[in-house]
Amino acid sequence: MPAPQLVLAARVQAALAAAFGPSYADADPVIRPSQFADLQANVALPLAKKLGRKPRDVADEIAAHIDTAGAIADVQVSGPGFLNLTLSDEWIAAQAQRALEDARLAVPTVDAPQKVIVEYSSPNVAKEMHVGHVRTTIVGDAIARILEFLGHEVIRDNHVGDWGTPFGMLIEHLLDLGEEAAARDDSSVRDLTSFYRAARQKFEGDAEFADRARRRVVALQAGDPETLRLWQILVEVSKRYFNSVYGRLAVTLTDDDIRGESFYNDLLAPTVQELEDKGIAVTSDGALCAFPPGFTGREGEPLPVIIRKSDGGYNYSTTDLATIRYRVDTEHVDRMVYVVGAPQSLHFQMVFAVARMAGWLSDEVAAEHAQIGNVLGTDGKILRTRAGSTIKLAELLDEAVERAGAEFDKISHDESFDDRTRAAIIEAVGIGAVKYADLSVALDSEYVFDLDRMTKFQGKTGPYLQYATVRIRSIFRKGGVDPESAKGPIVIGHEAERALALKLLNFGSIVAQAGETSEPHRLAAYLFELAQAYTGFFENCPVLKAPDEQTRASRLALCAATLRTLTTGLDLLGVPIPDRM
Repeated sequence: MPAPQLVLAARVQAALAAAFGPSYADADPVIRPSQFADLQANVALPLAKKLGRKPRDVADEIAAHIDTAGAIADVQVSGPGFLNLTLSDEWIAAQAQRALEDARLAVPTVDAPQKVIVEYSSPNVAKEMHVGHVRTTIVGDAIARILEFLGHEVIRDNHVGDWGTPFGMLIEHLLDLGEEAAARDDSSVRDLTSFYRAARQKFEGDAEFADRARRRVVALQAGDPETLRLWQILVEVSKRYFNSVYGRLAVTLTDDDIRGESFYNDLLAPTVQELEDKGIAVTSDGALCAFPPGFTGREGEPLPVIIRKSDGGYNYSTTDLATIRYRVDTEHVDRMVYVVGAPQSLHFQMVFAVARMAGWLSDEVAAEHAQIGNVLGTDGKILRTRAGSTIKLAELLDEAVERAGAEFDKISHDESFDDRTRAAIIEAVGIGAVKYADLSVALDSEYVFDLDRMTKFQGKTGPYLQYATVRIRSIFRKGGVDPESAKGPIVIGHEAERALALKLLNFGSIVAQAGETSEPHRLAAYLFELAQAYTGFFENCPVLKAPDEQTRASRLALCAATLRTLTTGLDLLGVPIPDRM
C-alpha cells in the first residue's frame, strides 16, 4: 500500500506531464507537510525558473491538470505557488480498512530481495559485555528484523573477538589456575572478568608468564590441538554468557550466528596474496600496505592500510578484508551492514576502499558502516562508573528494571498483580525502556543514558508505547471483543479519527525507509507519533460508548489497526510488549 505522499507525488507528476509535456513526468514534486492541508507540493517554485513563468501561474496550471478522482478531496494554490493537497476521508478510510484486513498491514515485500549480512554486537571472548555493546547489539538486531520483514534474506553475523595475542595470556592463566575453574557450567561472568584482569596483570608484571603467553600464541596460531582445546573452553564459557545477555535483551542472535575472527584465520594469507598479485599491497617500511586514493595525513602523505605487519603478523584490517572477500566470493551477498562504533569510521572507509580496489565491492555489492554514537552519562561524558571504569551491561539492565518497577508502581492499574506477574512486567518495561531509548536516537548520534527519563510512562519512551498497547487491549477486554474480530468497516466522522487513520497509512513507507537506510530511529519516531495520534483519538472519540453501532464498529476497527501496527512496529524494534500493566 503506497503512503499518502507517494500517491500524491504520482498524481502531481502525472499533472506535470499533462501540463508541460512528458519530459517533466519524472520531476520531483517536492511533497512536504502543510499547515493548510494534508500535504503540499512545492514543485512550482523550482519549475517556474526553467519555464520562465511566475510560480503562481505554474501552480495554477498543475492544479488544473491534477486527477482528483478517488484520493484527493481538494487542491488549493496558496502563497507564491504552493499546491495544498487534501485527501478524501473516504480514501483514507478505505486504505486503513485495507491495512486492517491484510496480514502484513498492507506492507509489501521488496521487489528485488537481497542477501544482506548484518554484523553486530561483536563482544570479546573471556570479557564481560559493557555499556559500549548495548547500542551495537540493539540497533543491529532491529536492522536485521526490519530487513527480514521487508523480504530480504538476512544473515546475522556476530563477529566476536576470539583470536589474537590476548589468548596466549588467557590460556596460560587458565593452566595456572586449573582449567576446571572455567569449564564449570556455573562459571559466572564476574569470574571471567576477574579472570581476564588477573591474566593481564600477570602478563604485564611477570616476565616469565609473558614469555609463556607469547609462545602459547604461536602454538594457537599454528593450530596446536591441545592449545585449541584450551581455547575452546574459554569460547564456550563466553557463549553461555553472551546467550544470557541476548536472551534478556530479546535479541535474535544465536550460537549459529557467531563467526569470530578465528573463522577467517586460514583466509588471511590467501587474501594478502591476492592483494599482492593485483599490485594493491606493496612493501612500505617493512610492512605490507595498501594505499587507497583520497586518504592522506596532516602533511598530505598517503595513509596506509597495513595488510601485514613488519613482524609478519596480521591485524584487524587483514581480518576485515578477508571477511569481505569471503562474503562476496563464498556467500555471494549483495549488501553488508556493519553496526560498529563511530570511532571506527576511518578504518572502515579505508578498508572498503581497498576492497573496491580489489574488485570485491562494486555497484552490485555494497558495504556500509552503520556508525553507532557513544552512550553518555547525564554529565555529558562517556558513561562510566563513579570509579571511572566501564559499566557492565548486566548491572545497567538490573538498574533499568529497578527504576521501571518504581515508575510502574506509580501508575494506576486495572487489576492487581502477584509478585511473579509484576516481576515479568517490569522486566519487559525496563528492557523496553533501554531498547527504545537507544533506538529512538539517530544511530550515529551520541545520546544521554538517563534512566529517570527513559523509564517514565509519559513522553517519548518505551513504557509510554508499551502502555499504549495495553490501553488498547483493555478496551477490547472491557467490551468483551476479540481484536481479531474488529473488522469495521472504518468510517471517518471525526477529525481525531481522520488523524489516526492517516497516520496508520504511513507505516509501510516508514519501515521501507528504515530498512533502506539502516536507520531504525525512523520507525521508533513514527510509533511515538502513532501513539500520540491514538491518544488524541481516545480522548475525543468514545469507543465502547459510541453514539451508534456503526460508529462503535468503526472505532473498534481503528483500535485494532492501531494495536497491530504498534505491536508489529515494536516487535521489529525488538521491544517486548506486556499484555497487561
